[in-house]
Amino acid sequence: MTTTAKAPVPDMLVREPGPQELDPARTHRRRRALELSLAVAVPVLLLLLWQLAAVQGWIDDRVYPAPQTILEDGVARAADGELWPDVWATLKRVLAGYAVGTVSGYVLGLLMGSLSLVRAALEPLLDALYVVPKLALLPVFLNMFGLGEGPQIALVAATVFFFVWISTMAAVLAVPTGHRDAGQVFGATPWQMFRHVLLPASLPAVLVGARIAAGVAVLVIVASESIAADEGLGHLIFDSRALFQNDIMFVGIVCVAVLGVLFSELVRLVGRLLTPWAPRDHGRGQS
Repeated sequence: MTTTAKAPVPDMLVREPGPQELDPARTHRRRRALELSLAVAVPVLLLLLWQLAAVQGWIDDRVYPAPQTILEDGVARAADGELWPDVWATLKRVLAGYAVGTVSGYVLGLLMGSLSLVRAALEPLLDALYVVPKLALLPVFLNMFGLGEGPQIALVAATVFFFVWISTMAAVLAVPTGHRDAGQVFGATPWQMFRHVLLPASLPAVLVGARIAAGVAVLVIVASESIAADEGLGHLIFDSRALFQNDIMFVGIVCVAVLGVLFSELVRLVGRLLTPWAPRDHGRGQS
């Protein structure tokens, strides 16, 4: 009688559950606390290094004032009421131009994404206009609207329009054909097709483009105000530089940065409220 030897049974690999499996909520809180700590620590360390370099004379504080000096000058300027007119002038131009550009870009992007004939007629022209630097259009808007708020608002609107138009058209074209076919099978009207198919499927991508446009709108208005405005943060920055008031110049730069961050985060918050079904976007985008 022949006996066959049994192959040795390999040892079973046993993995012990880690903290993430045992207490996912606590792990998430600790991870979030670490991310917030890093987000605060990095700019604070850079400001401390800047302050130290100015105090120790490693850099010329006449050209690069210390953060403490910038803060003191900004607080004094705000307390005297000299800062708020410039902030308000920039803010109202950004909000007005952003509203016009967003609405027009969304409507046209929706039409071009839904109707192939409209897309064929307008896409080549808009592609050509898109690559034109928007600041190059400022003289055109000055001729159209004259001096005042019109050219500034029109420039912001033109800039925002292209970002929203491109993201909207691409989002509508990316809606799966199966979703459209399902709506047609159930006899959806054009309005029902838009309301229940195109809008929910495309809105998250549209809002990403709108958030990017929010940051770009602030950049454009600052450049425009430096050329053709007598008030606003852009005018404050470049006028202070011309007068060699570098502390006031940095006050304006800080205000622009704060305004851009707040505006972008406001658009992000609105996007989360409008699209609760979309995956949560933890990235900061290009703003």
